Amino acid sequence: MPENSSIGHRIGNRIENSGDGRFSPDCADSSSECNESFPEVSAELIHEAMSLAEEAFRQYCRKSGVQKGFFLEKIAAHLSQRKEEIISVCSVETALPVARLEGEMQRTINQINLFAQMLREGSWVIATISTSGKDNKPDVRKMLQPIGPVAVFSAGNFPLAFSVAGGDTISALAAGCTVVVKAHPGHPKTSEIVADLIIESAIDSEMPEGVFSMLHGEKPETGRDIVSHSLLKAVGFTGSLKTGREIFRIASEREEPIPVFAEMGSSNPVFILPGAMKDRAMEIAEGLVASVLLGVGQFCTCPGLVFLPAVKETDQFIEHCVRLFSASQAGKMLSTRTCRNYQSGVVMTAGISGIDILATGKPAAGDKMGVACLFEATADAFFESPEMEEEVFGPATILVTTDSNPQFYKLAEKLNGHLSISIHGNADDQLAFRALIPIVAQKAGRIVWNGFPTGVEVSPAMHHGGPFPATTSQFHTSVGLHAIQRFAAPVCYQNFPQHLLPPELQDTNPLAIARKINEIQE
Repeated sequence: MPENSSIGHRIGNRIENSGDGRFSPDCADSSSECNESFPEVSAELIHEAMSLAEEAFRQYCRKSGVQKGFFLEKIAAHLSQRKEEIISVCSVETALPVARLEGEMQRTINQINLFAQMLREGSWVIATISTSGKDNKPDVRKMLQPIGPVAVFSAGNFPLAFSVAGGDTISALAAGCTVVVKAHPGHPKTSEIVADLIIESAIDSEMPEGVFSMLHGEKPETGRDIVSHSLLKAVGFTGSLKTGREIFRIASEREEPIPVFAEMGSSNPVFILPGAMKDRAMEIAEGLVASVLLGVGQFCTCPGLVFLPAVKETDQFIEHCVRLFSASQAGKMLSTRTCRNYQSGVVMTAGISGIDILATGKPAAGDKMGVACLFEATADAFFESPEMEEEVFGPATILVTTDSNPQFYKLAEKLNGHLSISIHGNADDQLAFRALIPIVAQKAGRIVWNGFPTGVEVSPAMHHGGPFPATTSQFHTSVGLHAIQRFAAPVCYQNFPQHLLPPELQDTNPLAIARKINEIQE
């Protein structure tokens, strides 16, 4: 079992500190954790991890839901036991406040336990049976089954919930897939502690070695070598549009193309309808600014685009937003790279024709400080400059003013794919703008009424996805229990003897799961 103090890749149950060079993490704070160097994974070590994952998959895919559920519960229990240590290290590496990380840790633990409960219940496999009957038709039975080794690329902005033990890893393990995680270089020490807990849980649960591995690296070649490895069957990714598209390209050009489930960001448009603006302009302004500034804007659901109605209260709304932005303090961002990219995004946005800077926040001493920025543009300028829709990852948003109600529909139709779209309206707006709903339903995976997109509830009904370019697969979610379906594929068994069928499809239903037989729910 790995020692928690050891630096290196986790190749199955072994720590390997060698590699193709070294890197120092691009941490938010300069501390002992951030002064350590970590090994760049080599192509040889990637192959070793993938080979172990393939070998382990042959055993792990046959584990029952109860066995996999026990494994996941062990992970949750170990995270709970060590959460103070993990949060302490993570806060140093990322500059995220302890209170924020405590909430993220609890969300991560709750999500793992939800998957464990689902595995014990078992109906997620969607077992469907069509018996032969009296007309001599074939006996056909179908269920979801794991697809094989999965690579997970950790996110930088959610170092717990979308990282080593985050939703991609846990949903893949729940499906019965083995997992190789590419740790994020912004929080490598946090990643090692969490990886060790997963490996310890695997050993406690008598899971095969190689069910989980974790690799360090920040070179672009690392991602390429992982995605192009012939034993890999799918990829889970959360990050930038540029990197996500490159991973998708590599996966598509393989000899055997594989699916990439990439969440690549979004500007999460907000529509404020006339009635809502007349009723509560100040309240909506305060909620909007709080949502934009939350976590220094480092959320994939940060509202970066706001469409305003042509009513007199809009002027008051804008003035209040200006006051709130101007009074805001700069906050420390996740890393030098994140801050630099944000600053470049602000400069690029300011240079777009038709955009004006309305307000900026107060600067603060120190490096990696993100200063809030409020922009304004007209709807006509937005139509002429589609680049306004591109995400600026940080505390910035664009207020887009309209000159008539019909422009709301044209703006909605103009939008690309997003993770979320929010609409603020009152009872009158519900009638007057009813036709707006089906338009935005084609543009985003989640529609929020009278709220803001930051804060994604982990529940069976949640869909955290959206049309391209928000994700590479709008049919799937990276949050909630349905995330498991990304890493499982339907397999049909025709005219099989009972004893050769998976237990989920046997007549006796030994697992006592809900099934559909001859179109009737059992």
